[in-house]
Amino acid sequence: MEVHTSKEVNAVNGTNLRLKCTFSSSSPISQHLSVTWNFQPEDLSSHELVLYYLQEPYNLPAGRFKERVTWDGNIERNDVSIMIWNLQPTDNGTFTCQVKNPPDATGVIGEVRLRVVQKVHFSEIHFLAVAIVSACVLMIIVVTVVIICRHHQKKAQEKRIEVTGTELKEKESLKVGEEKEDSPVED
Repeated sequence: MEVHTSKEVNAVNGTNLRLKCTFSSSSPISQHLSVTWNFQPEDLSSHELVLYYLQEPYNLPAGRFKERVTWDGNIERNDVSIMIWNLQPTDNGTFTCQVKNPPDATGVIGEVRLRVVQKVHFSEIHFLAVAIVSACVLMIIVVTVVIICRHHQKKAQEKRIEVTGTELKEKESLKVGEEKEDSPVED
């Protein structure tokens, strides 16, 4: 019997989590296939039964996972996963998934370490949002200033070209006028 789980999973406090566990057996799946999910808290106190499956899931009548764990597997697909609802910091610890499919009843037990992390505080989200928005506004201002400066430079250059062109025309007109005055008038 081979059982496969993630080694470690992180989840946010108050959310729901699917703990995935799959198996492969050297024997065809029998009606005697059983699945046992256990929990070992971080403080290494005694194991707690989380869920037992034998032809159907049996939920716990008491304990920390009462009404918070449901079967989410599909035996025909070799999936014996569970769903944990409303995660709590006290759910930090190691979950074990053991599958027995007689006569294939020995093998490695799957283990997954769960770490429940606190939600991100509003102040941290607020700070991040303000920083991102501020950076965007600053970039828009810089781009706008650059565009305005280039526009003014272009206008100033066009004005200089216009003034230079007008001065040249005036000089040419004066030159032509002077040449007319200097040349003898023919009758």
